[in-house]
This record gives sequence, structure tokens and C-alpha cells, in this order.
Amino acid sequence: MRARSIWGAVALTAAVVLGFPSAALAAEPVTLESSRVLDESGVLDSSGVSSIEDAVDELRSETGADLWVVYVDTFENPSDAAEWANTTAQNNGLGPNQYLLAVATEARTYYLSGDSGGPVTDDQLGDIEQRVILPQLSDGDWAGAGVAAAQGLINAISGDDVTDAPGRSDGASSGTVWIVLLVLAAAALVLIVVLVRRRRKTSAVDPRAGEPAELAAISTEDLGRQAGSALIETDDSVRTSEQELGFAIAQYGEESAVAFREAITTAKSTLSQAFTLQQKLDDAEPDTEQQVRAWNAEIIQLCTDANAALDTEAAAFDQLRQIEKNAPDAVVRLRTELGRVSSRTPAAEATLAQLASRYSPAALGAVADNIEEAEERLRFASTGLAAAEQDVREGDLSTAAVGIRATEESLKQAGILLDAIDHAASDLQTAEQSIRTLSTELQTDLQLARSQPDPEGALANVIGATEGILAEIDADRAQGVYSPVEMVQRLEAANRAIDGVLQQVRDAESQKRHAQTMLAQSLSSAQAQVAAAEEYVTTRRGAVGAEARTRLAEAGRNLTLATQLQASDSVSALAYAQRANDLAQQAMQYAQNDVGGFSNSYGGSGLDGLMGGGRRSGDGSMGAILGGILIGQVLGGGGGMFGGGGGRSSAGFGGGFGGGGRSSGRSAGSFGGSGSRSRRGGGRF
Repeated sequence: MRARSIWGAVALTAAVVLGFPSAALAAEPVTLESSRVLDESGVLDSSGVSSIEDAVDELRSETGADLWVVYVDTFENPSDAAEWANTTAQNNGLGPNQYLLAVATEARTYYLSGDSGGPVTDDQLGDIEQRVILPQLSDGDWAGAGVAAAQGLINAISGDDVTDAPGRSDGASSGTVWIVLLVLAAAALVLIVVLVRRRRKTSAVDPRAGEPAELAAISTEDLGRQAGSALIETDDSVRTSEQELGFAIAQYGEESAVAFREAITTAKSTLSQAFTLQQKLDDAEPDTEQQVRAWNAEIIQLCTDANAALDTEAAAFDQLRQIEKNAPDAVVRLRTELGRVSSRTPAAEATLAQLASRYSPAALGAVADNIEEAEERLRFASTGLAAAEQDVREGDLSTAAVGIRATEESLKQAGILLDAIDHAASDLQTAEQSIRTLSTELQTDLQLARSQPDPEGALANVIGATEGILAEIDADRAQGVYSPVEMVQRLEAANRAIDGVLQQVRDAESQKRHAQTMLAQSLSSAQAQVAAAEEYVTTRRGAVGAEARTRLAEAGRNLTLATQLQASDSVSALAYAQRANDLAQQAMQYAQNDVGGFSNSYGGSGLDGLMGGGRRSGDGSMGAILGGILIGQVLGGGGGMFGGGGGRSSAGFGGGFGGGGRSSGRSAGSFGGSGSRSRRGGGRF
């Protein structure tokens, strides 16, 4: 993360001198309150806030639409303006008639978030941004931008040209601005003198001081890249080893694999520590360069230790497998397994078609191409098995072992891909029940909210927003094709919003009962979210990077904590479950983005010469690359054939034999996919 800049410190000092609110620096998606203006950046005075609120009141009275205006210093987690604004809108349950203008005053980026199903089209939103809001922001008229956004929405909904907007707001006068600037300049000079003196005293401090020579020679950027690569390779190695453990137990019994199981447990624990450090680097808290270097170095060391734990048992495990001696029997066994898995495809295809007729594409985003991917793995398994059979006949058992291993993993991934479709059907059915459960809970919360005094009108706003979300969901379900998981997310966001208001009127016992009621739902959703992301990463890990894997590891850690605390501390368990749910959604989105980038980069001419075709290769090779089965000679992937560190790869197969299928007894969850606030727009000013 970026350290605080000198000018950020200058602004902070000036804020103290003037008595203004201090800068918020990097801001994660915020919680919207009853006020339609949230100024965490401190750029508005009272008249500026009033002018925006008046414009929003006019928007509501004339069109029924609503607008929130948020000012922060910089967007963080996500840093993209559009993603940040859309995430804030979705987290706060904004509906089709509700809009959000997000402005990063220091990063100088902005975005107007609106639902594509609302009264203002995407093209009109783009016009409002570029022709109405941008001129105000470019002139530094922060309040004017909010007023202009409201007026632009009024004009668009009324059918007028969006540029029929009022002039700038009557915020601070030019004289006041000059006074503020002079005070800022004076504060800056004082602070610069202090910083220069401090720098003279600490000029000898180097972020690389005390590091070993080989580490100090690596730049901070390269160190970060090495840490990310180490995480990916080690995660693949652990998954590889888990898969191989299952094979060993199935063939030789539990006792023969005790030592290797212990090595995997040790490696997973060590890798979990590394992922926790990566999450600290990814969060919104600013880190010094020394911290960044130290944590990345520790990640690399932890990954090295995790691989070492696997390598210690690798030689014995390689002997245990003795694939060469068992190659003839393995070929017969895999031929039977290939037929069994292939016979499942028609039923899975029918299930997916049935789901697609009822639910929206977003509801099936993570399994939409699972039939094609499963067929790719089956083709690759068939090709590898045929080659292995030929090698056995010719007595080349060493080469046959390579084909056998690739066939085993291909069939495993094909089974996971087909299982995922059945899991999707179960999850969506459970999500339907969750909609009913959450709706009932919200109705109970509404009754409690209506019974409370509301002198400032805060409850009225939350009540209105909650009633609006319930009405929208009823209407969406009545229309037919929809995403139950997306609806559950909206209801959960609405529940968190109303809980934030009702928490003050609930006593400790009532809070505990409410948390227990919601905990079962949140745990169920989190378990399914984590399991769905795990399936997706396992079967497409040849394309999935460190960000998705880090989020998934953290999601699993939070889910474990939630499960451990559910009996003793339901309030804390609920918070962990909700965090696990959010992280798993992020992991899925990152993973889908990685796979999309992989398909764009390697799905066309880039591998045509090598693989003999486009995205769907005749021998299933592209699916094997995506699944991380065929990576050693093609994409330079990491890991050896039997898990652990490098040095044992063969014939282009490596690092990709990992497993982790989902267990039974699962419940509703999300399958990724984007919402309706996905317009490209905004920009810099």
C-alpha cells in the first residue's frame, strides 16, 4: 500500500490548524446514512451541503428518483471509481430509482452509479457525467458537481437535455477561498521545515537496512511479484499433494499415507499464514515500504517452508505410488472411470438447461460453461489414456505414468465440473428459501422500527428503503427470470442497514437472539460461497492468480472462525460468516476476471500453432492448460508432479493435480456474475 505523502501530511496539519475535518485518505466502500451527502474528504461547507440536499429534494419531489453524493480522498478496495461506486450502491441496497455520485477529490476520479433498469439510460448517465458533472469538478466546484448531478437526472427523467442544469453552487466565497489557501500555504511551510529537519536526522534510514544482501538487491516491486508467484505455486503444490493423498489412500490404505498427510497439514498451516500476510498487503491500511518488503519476504519464506514440508515426504511418496509397476492395472481402471464420468454429461447438460430456463445468466455465471469444460477434460483424458495404453503395450512404463497421472486429474476435474452443476441447482433452490426467510426477518425488523420514536426522521428513511427493496424483489420474482443469489445479497445488505439503526434499541439479549436467527442463514450462504469459489479455482487454476487465491484462503479462515464460535458467541460468529461470504464473492469475481483474461490472451491465435486450433482444442489441450494440468512446457507454471517445489515435473505436466471437491450437505451461495450497475463511465477530472 502507498505510504502517506508529504502533501497528505500538509493537508492533515492544515485541517488541524483550521479546525476542518481531517483527510480520510484511502476509503473503502462506505455505508450510506439518512443524509444524502457524505463528505469524508472535507471539501464542502454548510452552504454547499445544503445546496446539494435541496437539489436532491427537488429530484425526489419531481421524479421520485433519489441521489446520494459521496466525497472521499481516494477510492480503495476496489480502487477503480466505477467498481467502488457500484460496490457501495450494491452494499447499501440501492434500487433502480436510486443513484450514487462518488468523487475521489485527491485521486481526481469520479463515477455516477445507476441501475440499467432505472429511468435513466446508460447513455444519459454518461452524458450527465461528461457534460454536466465534469465541468464542475474540473473547476473545483465540489458542491456544484452534486447539484449538477441532481439537475441532470431531473432533466433526463423529464425528457429534457441533460445540460439544462444550474450554475455553480454558492459555496465559499472567493475571499474565503484565498484565506484558506493562505493558511494552507503557511501550514505547509511550517510542516515542510519540520519534515526537512526530521529527514536530516533519519536520512540514513533505508527500507532495506538490515536485509540480507541477496534480498536487498531485489526491488520492492520485484519482491512483491516474487511473493505473488510463490503463493500461486505453493497453493498449487498443496492442492496437488491433497489430490495425490486421496489416490494413495484409495490404492494403498490410510496407514500408508500417514506421514504425507501430516506434511500436507503442516504445509497448509504455513501457507495460511502467508495468505494472511498477503491480505494485510491488499487491505486499505497504508503500509510503509519497510513493512511491504518485510511481509513479502516473509511470504516467500513461508512458501519455501510449505514446499519443504511436502518435499520431505515426496521421495517416499513417489516410491509408494509406483506408477510404473501398476501402469497396466491403472490403464484398465481409468478406462472404466472415463466411461463412468462421460455417461454423466447428458444429465448434467439437462440440469443446466433447466436452470437456464428459470434463472438469469448472472445466477449461473460460474457454471455456465461447465459442460464444455468437462468435455475438454474428458477429451484430454481420452487422449492421454490412449497414449498410456500404447506406451504400456510398447513397454515404456515411465512415459505411460505421465499419461496416467494426467488422465487421473482430467477425470477428477471433469467430475468436479459436472458436480458443480448439481451443486448450483441445490444452491439456487436453497437461495429461494433464503429469500423467504430474509424477507420475513426484514418484516419483523420493520415492525420494530415503526414502533420506535423518530424525531430526526432517520428511521423513516431506512424503513422506506427497506420497504422499497422488498417491493422490488417481489416485482422481480413475478417477472420470471432472475437471480435468487443476487436477491439474497440485496436482502442481506438491507438487513445490515436496518440492523445498524435498530442495534441501539435492541438490548443485549435481543441482539443475541437476532444474531442466532441470522447466523444459520449467513453460515449456509458463506459455506456455499466458499465451496463454489473453491470448485471454480480448482478446475481453472491454470489461469487464476494470487488475488483470488488470497481472498479464498481468507474466506475459508473466517468461515472456520464462524463455525467455531457459533455455539459460544453468535454475534461474533455472524460477523465472521458475513466476512467469509464477502471474501468468497470477491475471490469468485477475481477468479472469473483472471479466466476471462486467460481466454482473451490464449483462446485465439496465440496458441493456434501450438495446440492446432482455437479455444476448444480437439484433444482437450486448452482445457488441460486452463485446469493447470498441462502447464510445465506451455505457460511456465510451477510445481512438480507430486506437489512441493520444482524439480520433478515431466513432459509439461506439473503443479496442476489438485483437488478439493465439495463435500455434501451444502447450501445456498453465490455464483459470481455482474449486477446491473456495470456501465463503463466516469473518469478523471
